[in-house]
Amino acid sequence: MTLTELRYIVTLAQERHFGRAAERCFVSQPTLSVAVKKLEEELGVALFERSKSTVQVTPMGEKIVEQAQRVLEQSSVIKELATAGRDQLASPLRLGAIYTIGPYLFPHLVPALAASAPQMPLYIEEGFTGNLRRKLRNGELDAIIIALPFTETDVVTKALYDEEFEVLIPADHPWVERTRIDKEALLDERLLLLGEGHCFRDQILEACPAISHKLNSPSNTLTAEGGSLETIRHMVASKLGITVLPRSAIGTGHYESGLLASRPFSPPAPSRTVAIAWRASFPRPRAIDAVTDAIAHCRQADPEPA
Repeated sequence: MTLTELRYIVTLAQERHFGRAAERCFVSQPTLSVAVKKLEEELGVALFERSKSTVQVTPMGEKIVEQAQRVLEQSSVIKELATAGRDQLASPLRLGAIYTIGPYLFPHLVPALAASAPQMPLYIEEGFTGNLRRKLRNGELDAIIIALPFTETDVVTKALYDEEFEVLIPADHPWVERTRIDKEALLDERLLLLGEGHCFRDQILEACPAISHKLNSPSNTLTAEGGSLETIRHMVASKLGITVLPRSAIGTGHYESGLLASRPFSPPAPSRTVAIAWRASFPRPRAIDAVTDAIAHCRQADPEPA
């Protein structure tokens, strides 16, 4: 039994004439007649009553033709789904990002993608690297944006851009007079850090190992448990202390009264590499390309977003 044979019997039931049915199916009358007869023999029932002047559908034939019509309709749905699948930018993309990247990247990425891939809306989720890793592996997310290093079996990783860290200070802090800040100088100030679980916290501690020793003893280092970079920036603006932020999150312009200032580190400045990761088996590589191209466009248009 084939879809072609099912199409023949449905058409014949509609036309009640072998000649007209064959014409609609773009085959010869003998071809259609032989195929219908073959299907009847395979099923072991007569679908049609034939005479010289007309063709009638048998009671069993009516039931089978009705079911054949449903099968043909469903096969059309499958073809439509496959057609949509060939357009890899025609359905939503589930994209995750770590907390210290998402809020600063998505305001630029979303409009860029809306222009370049308007039929591909984003389902966006922010989280810790560990949670995003699990959801990527389980198929709950299609791709995630994280900071390197990142390794996972059967996952492809592509570096997107490098981003230096800067020191965020109150606008009246003595360091405003400096052009660059030495990493060791952080030990002399009240330093505000994200809580455990944030990879950005780990990157700061790796860049300045001496800070780790301060965390284990009474010091001026404060941890914003459950906080965000936005929360820490507000605390710096209130003059509670200083912090280190990725350049994209500096946001000194968010305070019209000029409460904040930032300064780069002395070389070599600590930095991070932002990357996108996706399963090697993900069937929409063009969607990944669209995201990476849009991010590249964002970086060119606004390499140091405020």
